[in-house]
Amino acid sequence: MDLTFSKEDLDFQTEVRDFLISEYPPAIKEKQDKRLPLEKADIISWQKILASKGWFAINWPKEYGGGGLSNTEYMTLIQEMRRINARAPLGGMGVSLIGPTLLEYGTEEQKERHIPRIIRAEVGWCQGYSEPSSGSDLASLRTRAVDSGDHFVVNGQKIWTSGAQYADWIFALVRTDPDVPKHVGISFMLMDMHQEGITVRPIRLISGESPFCETFFDDAIARKEDLIGELNQGWTVGKRLLQHERGSMASLVGGGAAKETGPSLENEAKKYSGESDGQIADPAIRESVITHNMNSHAFHLTQRRTVEEASDGATPGPATSIFKMYGTELQQEKSSLFVDIRGTQGLGWTGDEFNVTSLTDTRTWLANRAASIYSGSNEIQRNIIAKRVLGLPD
Repeated sequence: MDLTFSKEDLDFQTEVRDFLISEYPPAIKEKQDKRLPLEKADIISWQKILASKGWFAINWPKEYGGGGLSNTEYMTLIQEMRRINARAPLGGMGVSLIGPTLLEYGTEEQKERHIPRIIRAEVGWCQGYSEPSSGSDLASLRTRAVDSGDHFVVNGQKIWTSGAQYADWIFALVRTDPDVPKHVGISFMLMDMHQEGITVRPIRLISGESPFCETFFDDAIARKEDLIGELNQGWTVGKRLLQHERGSMASLVGGGAAKETGPSLENEAKKYSGESDGQIADPAIRESVITHNMNSHAFHLTQRRTVEEASDGATPGPATSIFKMYGTELQQEKSSLFVDIRGTQGLGWTGDEFNVTSLTDTRTWLANRAASIYSGSNEIQRNIIAKRVLGLPD
């Protein structure tokens, strides 16, 4: 699908292609082509290259260091990146979550202080939402912030805090008024992770990795100037951030222009189940792969249409729950298909008899079991769709 129409758009496409040929780091491309994980240093170095060109956070306002590009330019840029398997220009919680939330709810001082640093990859962020007793019912959270003059004193615990062990800052929902209805007495605050009052403990998962953490607040400090939005009105800010998480421009456009890395489902199926007249030999596997590819393509086209219909740079509203719900189901289906296609070779955890791709996909399959739970479970997304999208009664 070619998104270019005018001479200006064609010129921009040419500019993007020339830039990617000369500037995309070969070492990063090699890792992505082999489906190897990128190191933090890889991601930051590419982010800084893009930022120097003005193509990181490319639909953010120019006055804060963003690219200020239109939807068409944005989609063209990501389309060209996907064409050569380059990493998309948006990613991480700073850019995908707290950045757009600050642009919408932050004061001018907060935007000037935080947004340029996010774009320059100077800070890492993590999210403090879920608690041991407040997961699906997030509004029942009990982490407490008490007004102490020019700052708040925060005590409590968060869990499943992705990347907390690496983060410089955390954005968190905290209770600031326990004597009002639970959705009302919540505030949205930023806190410096490099303080004595915050302790982080990684949680080891079934996949063998530890992207999630427990985070403990013991008289931690949140400054008054880092309160986002109004006091006790953080639920509104927090919900909007989740919409950015579920349907950010990066994921919507990136999904629509997605290009597979490493072996495709079709090629793996031919390799392990055989090939007949250019087709997957096993009819059951062939049907599963074709059905998945058709559903995936239709899903990506729906994402692209949503972006085209949105205002420049705007994140859609409650409809993002559709993308979160169905997207995670497709993600889980694909990883399961890779495992099923390979048979016993798809179940390797370690050992010389398994290649790197097979081992990576096995761990991805295990990790993806959590995809329909984190960022709001798929059951919650169905409730949102029913109430906010379809307008059904409670």
